[in-house]
Amino acid sequence: MLVALGVVGGIFCLTKWYPEKLNLIKDTPTWYKWFYGSAAGSLAILAFALFLYFGAKAEGRQSFNKKRENSQGDDVKELVKVTVSSVTPSVTLSLQIRDHLRHRYTFFWHHKTRLLLITGDEAAIEQLLPGLQQQQWLEGNRTVLIYGGSLTTEPDKEKYTALRKLRRGRPLDGIIRVIPASFNLTPQISDNDLRGLEKISELLRYSAPVWLWQLYDSPWSQSRRTEQAVGATFPLRAKEDDIIRQLERMLPILRAQGMNQVALNNSHDFLLRLGQRLKDGGIARWAQQLVPWLAVSQQRVPLRGLMFSLPGNKPVDTSEGMASTLSTDIEKYIPESQRHALALPVTWQGIVDDCTRVRGRRVGMAWEQTLAWALMAIIGLWGAGTLLSFAVNRQQIVAVAQQAHALVEHPSVSDHQLTALHTLRNDAGRLLHNVQEGAPWYMRFGLDHNQQLLDAMLPWYGVANNLLIRDPANAALIQKLSALANSAPNSDQRAQLAKPGYDQLKAWLMMARLDKSDGAYYAQTMKTVQPTRAGISTGLWQSLSPDLWAFYISGLPEQPTWQITPDAQLVSQSRQVLLQQIGQRNAESTLYENMLKSVRRNFADVSLEDMTSGTDARRLFTTDEVVPGMFTRQAWEGGIQQAIEKAASSRRDEIDWVLSDSRKALASDLSPEALKARLTQRYFTDFAGSWLGFLNSLRLNPTNNIADVTDQLTLMSDVRQSPLIALMNTLAWQGQTGQQSERLSDSIIKSAKDLVGGKDKPVIDQSASGPQGPLDETFGPLLQLLGKNKGSNVMSADNSLSLQTYLTRITRVRLRLQQVANASDPQEMMQTLAQTVFQGKSVDLTDTQQYGSLISASLGEEWSGFGGTMFVQPLTQAWETVLQPSAASLNDKWSRAVVADWHTAFDGRFPFAVSKSEASLPMLAEFVRKDSGRVERFLATELSGVLHKEGSQWVPDKINSQGLSFNPAFLRAINQLSQLSDILFTDGNQGISFELQARPVPQVVETQLTIDGQKLHYFNQMTDWQSFRWPGDTYKPGTMLTWTAVNAGARLLGDYNGTWGFIRWLDQGKHQQLDRSQWMMSFTAPDGRTLQWVLRSQLGRGPLALLALRGFTLPDKIFNVDSAAMAQALMTSTENSDMDGIE
Repeated sequence: MLVALGVVGGIFCLTKWYPEKLNLIKDTPTWYKWFYGSAAGSLAILAFALFLYFGAKAEGRQSFNKKRENSQGDDVKELVKVTVSSVTPSVTLSLQIRDHLRHRYTFFWHHKTRLLLITGDEAAIEQLLPGLQQQQWLEGNRTVLIYGGSLTTEPDKEKYTALRKLRRGRPLDGIIRVIPASFNLTPQISDNDLRGLEKISELLRYSAPVWLWQLYDSPWSQSRRTEQAVGATFPLRAKEDDIIRQLERMLPILRAQGMNQVALNNSHDFLLRLGQRLKDGGIARWAQQLVPWLAVSQQRVPLRGLMFSLPGNKPVDTSEGMASTLSTDIEKYIPESQRHALALPVTWQGIVDDCTRVRGRRVGMAWEQTLAWALMAIIGLWGAGTLLSFAVNRQQIVAVAQQAHALVEHPSVSDHQLTALHTLRNDAGRLLHNVQEGAPWYMRFGLDHNQQLLDAMLPWYGVANNLLIRDPANAALIQKLSALANSAPNSDQRAQLAKPGYDQLKAWLMMARLDKSDGAYYAQTMKTVQPTRAGISTGLWQSLSPDLWAFYISGLPEQPTWQITPDAQLVSQSRQVLLQQIGQRNAESTLYENMLKSVRRNFADVSLEDMTSGTDARRLFTTDEVVPGMFTRQAWEGGIQQAIEKAASSRRDEIDWVLSDSRKALASDLSPEALKARLTQRYFTDFAGSWLGFLNSLRLNPTNNIADVTDQLTLMSDVRQSPLIALMNTLAWQGQTGQQSERLSDSIIKSAKDLVGGKDKPVIDQSASGPQGPLDETFGPLLQLLGKNKGSNVMSADNSLSLQTYLTRITRVRLRLQQVANASDPQEMMQTLAQTVFQGKSVDLTDTQQYGSLISASLGEEWSGFGGTMFVQPLTQAWETVLQPSAASLNDKWSRAVVADWHTAFDGRFPFAVSKSEASLPMLAEFVRKDSGRVERFLATELSGVLHKEGSQWVPDKINSQGLSFNPAFLRAINQLSQLSDILFTDGNQGISFELQARPVPQVVETQLTIDGQKLHYFNQMTDWQSFRWPGDTYKPGTMLTWTAVNAGARLLGDYNGTWGFIRWLDQGKHQQLDRSQWMMSFTAPDGRTLQWVLRSQLGRGPLALLALRGFTLPDKIFNVDSAAMAQALMTSTENSDMDGIE
């Protein structure tokens, strides 16, 4: 080890300080490989040497301590007692096993030995492995058998924690559960064993494969019989068929080997008897008993096999006392170090061989393994990323360096040079993007050199750029501006040159002002200044030069060496010429405010009366708002449009940095078209906002009776005097402000394009085919409703909705209400009209109400206030007027038809009240039964239009129930009865099925509960569920409970006769909900003891739901009706109203 460390360390030193002796050149890739390789090798050898040193030192210390413990000196023994006293027996056991295996099988004993845990009944373990319980562990043939004890006791946490640390990763190779002879493996025992094994697996954090070992007795001696491993192994996730198949495969072998052994000695019949047992129903019995152990029943304990054998060897002709004495005498002559030795019988060979081929599974994830895998993954990813980053960065550096050198070393003006410069510009742009936004992930990992490469490349790029881009552009701009400055004053030539002169001067100054760079603007200007370049083809120049110009100006702030020094005299002359031609302009906000002020005094504000000229709008709706006069169509056509045209002709609000030496940052230049578009958009935004604010402020006048409603609807639907129609006409005219019809030439061009490109024509043409205006977005839905928006290829409101249809329906509703008001008995006629609604039959009133709501929704959210006032509220008021009196009538009908009989049948009777009298269960079913019960039948026939069922809950209809105030107590009551009906008629028949489970109580021997002849007898055995049904099928229904204490005989706790006896018994106890279907019921005995049962219901609270009927009353009102409002609704006018003449 030292020689290897010296050799590798020497290579490292030579590589670092004397590379020439190894024919290496420093800082080359080959040198880096030798340097890092020798360094890594030195560190690895050093770490391994330190590991061996400390391991050998620890081994020597343990060996010395072991010899000291086995010495005969009194002083040493006392010292050992004092030292070891603080170590628990479980840790001592683990240390003993580890020291023994390390001493016997060297340091790498983990991979050479097998660790098996033996569990089961203590007597059975002693029969199979005599001495294992006393010694706690035995070892032989590279196999360690560890005593695990009974699975019925709580596992020793310290013991299994120590075993887990004994061999990390795989604490055990297997677990053997020993089953005594004539022992029946019941499902309960299997469940207990599995739970015990699961706890062991959790403590070990490892689930080892499990073998079941069945012991068999023999009525005569089987000594000197040739032993062999007898058993079956099961595959992973074995099923019941696999168990049967594996056990059946054993039968031929058992017969053959059994016949051979019987032929030699007729008393050696173990194999034959075992095969016969399996054949005579043993296989089926084992298949049934092992079902709880299979993967279909549980996943946490893997069952690997089933073994069979006789008990282990023990003296035959000695009694137990003699055997114990003999065993004690023998132990005196066995050294301490050999008492854990074991001559492993041949019967164990099957498990020993099989446990090396199968592995268990981890329970959870050990933090060491998690950390190790995480570190390995991070190291692997980082290493791969580093190599990838190195390759990518190196390739990029080499490529950029070659391009830059080739471009600078061979200067010329040619297509090739321009293409090479553009390629280098793309590389610089990519590097700049990586620096600003972050390099791609595969270029990082500590090797990102984008910034360094960009800094090194830009000076080289600047040399070539100056030759091909900057200097020619500077010369071309100087030529253009000199021609402008030298032109004759007030000449056509100067006026012509002044138009592009501002842009040219701005572009030239950008080359000198680092803080004013604008690459896109500069490139756009240079396209007209320098459209061609001598020595370069025109097409290539026009395609590549704009990008090179933009990159040059954009990079100018970071590369001051690229700027120019403009001629100050030429700059001054150019500014003076441009100032004479351009002038100044005002700020946009100032322009807009001045424009509105100029027309405000010329147009008066528009009120509601102005919009509904010739009608009496105040009789229908009111508002205090007005629309400013400057936001009308008259103002737009009479002054605003001309004012915007005038404002757009101005160029700027003040002279900017191009035409002034001031360093103040001013607004950028705006074209007249852009300024005009912004001013127009701003005006129509305010225009629409003013009108929306006014229209949404409208409020409909309230009505008090049916006469008022009729007058209101008559006025609204009258063609000549309707304020609604007059207002809509005004809105239609105002909403078309600023519309422009499509020109004939545009229409012809569009039609030709549609014919040529028919295949590509979209399904929905988003361009309007009719007149287009700036208010279409706001007034479009309203114009569509009025039929003014004729665009057929745009998505708009529902074409089936129109104002004319709505008014026709309003007229129909008004005529119906007039019939009610003029009838001989208005109240009766109104109730008949409302009854059709309650019963779910459609009438004109409900259809028109829904139609108005649909129109209001089609107008959009912006028009919600206006739409509700005009199209929803008129019908809502009429609706409330009709339904208020009818609601009171329906209350009376409910009270007579249902509530009266309910009170007669159930008032003062149990369970509705504390009484000896009991309610009739069939009568209760008559009221609450689904579909055919009185309550649900009444709701279905009388209220189906305003009340419907969602699941088991009755809820009001949101549309048809407007104006009705349901009695909350009524809704709660019918929903409670609906839920009770679900519980009483779960399976269609009257009755409740449930389960009870008695709970053990201290000092109570047994309890006996009888419910309608169904008994639950519990005497502190294992708890189990028992099914009941109430009411029971018996002639003498009732509930009786008796209980027996330790120190007393049977006593009666409760005896309740009658059908409701069980519910009376439930009423006497306390109930605590355990989960969604289980309740703990507690009853206090006279001596203070609490008897408990767990009730499990099939639906809801089960029979406990009947206890909620205590104090239950059926409300006599369905709706809350205001008497004063009802009286007003019934009022009719004795004289003809003013609206009669209109009709």
